[in-house]
Parts: sequence; C-alpha cells; structure tokens
Amino acid sequence: MSTDPVLTEVVAALHWDLAEWLGTDALPKVFDRISGALDEQFTSVVTTGQAVDREGLLGGLWSARNLQPGLEIEVSDVVELARSGNLIVVRFVAENQFGGAVTKRWVTAVLVTDGRTYLWRTVHETGVPET
Repeated sequence: MSTDPVLTEVVAALHWDLAEWLGTDALPKVFDRISGALDEQFTSVVTTGQAVDREGLLGGLWSARNLQPGLEIEVSDVVELARSGNLIVVRFVAENQFGGAVTKRWVTAVLVTDGRTYLWRTVHETGVPET
C-alpha cells in the first residue's frame, strides 16, 4: 500500500507538536496547533483502554506542558489503510523516547479532509510489547 507523502507529513507534524508541548517550555501557539488539528468530534482510546474526548484530551495536555523534558516522538511505518470521500484511515508506529526509555505503540486514526486541511477524528492506540 502506498501512502500519500502529505499524509505522512500530517501524522509527523502533530507528533512533533506533541513532543514539543510535552517536552519543552513551548509557547501557547504549539498547543493551538494541536487543538486546531483535532476535529470537534475527536475521541481517542489510549493504551490503558480509556476513551477520551476532545475536551478531556486537551485539558490533560494543557496541564502536561514540559512535564517530560527532552521527550522525542518518532513516527514510522505510516500506511494509508482506506480512503472514502473525505475520510482517511491511517496506521503508524509512534515511538516515545524519554529519559533513556523507549515506548512504542501502534496507532490507527481516522482523519477528515477537504483536500487541503486534515483534522483528526479518532485515534486508537495499542502498546507494542517490549522485545
């Protein structure tokens, strides 16, 4: 399956912003970019199995600014699984590197696009066991 390079950039950009927000004394404009990337109907299922809505996620993120100094998030294996109308299903690996520890998770996401902008509608994360 081939993946549109723009889609790969969209996935990477959100994760760079998340790493900057969580890992530095970032300016509020970084939070604004994250918030602006999430659809109004956004939901997420995190690795603990908890379902979170847009308001809950953004509230938690706002208070987590610079709580993991030096955090890096690498995105790889971006694959477009399906596209229908304005919906895109994508899967990728997100790897957090913090304090010498590495945590990987598979992420499946649905994005909504008008062909110009991309908004994250839902995300489901699954932890990757350590090998």
